[in-house]
Amino acid sequence: MRTHSKETQSSLTPQAALQILKEGNQRFVNNLKANRNLLQQVNETSAGQFPFATILSCIDSRTSAELIFDQGLGDIFSIRIAGNILNEDILGSMEFATKVVGTKVLVVLGHTKCGAIVGACNHVEMGNLTTLLNKIQPAIFLEKTTTENRDGSNPNFVNNVTELNVHLTIERIRRESPIIAELELQGNIIIIGGLYDVETGIVSFYN
Repeated sequence: MRTHSKETQSSLTPQAALQILKEGNQRFVNNLKANRNLLQQVNETSAGQFPFATILSCIDSRTSAELIFDQGLGDIFSIRIAGNILNEDILGSMEFATKVVGTKVLVVLGHTKCGAIVGACNHVEMGNLTTLLNKIQPAIFLEKTTTENRDGSNPNFVNNVTELNVHLTIERIRRESPIIAELELQGNIIIIGGLYDVETGIVSFYN
């Protein structure tokens, strides 16, 4: 598997970049790996990087974007934070990745059985974690289908909040970053949400 160069990055359409991620996840699920020489990629990326994707995902130890999408060094910007929440620093990192470096697809990736989502559903308060989990509360508020057992013990409620959290994060990216919104409007990038299943390894992308 070749290391991305400025030329290969520039020639990719956003749709093609998304397809690379889909094919990589398919390899992961089937326990296949693209043939890569990681040490060679160290050398090839030493003078510069030309990743094609930016992925915001959770810190969960089971959700490494490089692994679940079968990507190598220099392929993706991986932004990880509990609950795949958004803040100004992350948004700035996304603007750097898309506008300055030129990634073609921006993925907000939630996952099943997310401890941060469960903690937010249970209204956990603990030090600085409280501030982080509060950023998930809008998704909990918007979840209207569950009328009973609205806490972390209800898998359906947690799953619904997880998906809503992804969609709300994407809405905030578009609303709070005119730079990224313009890139999407011009067709230079795709912004898409997805869900990683920790039991199957499968990433399902939302339409």
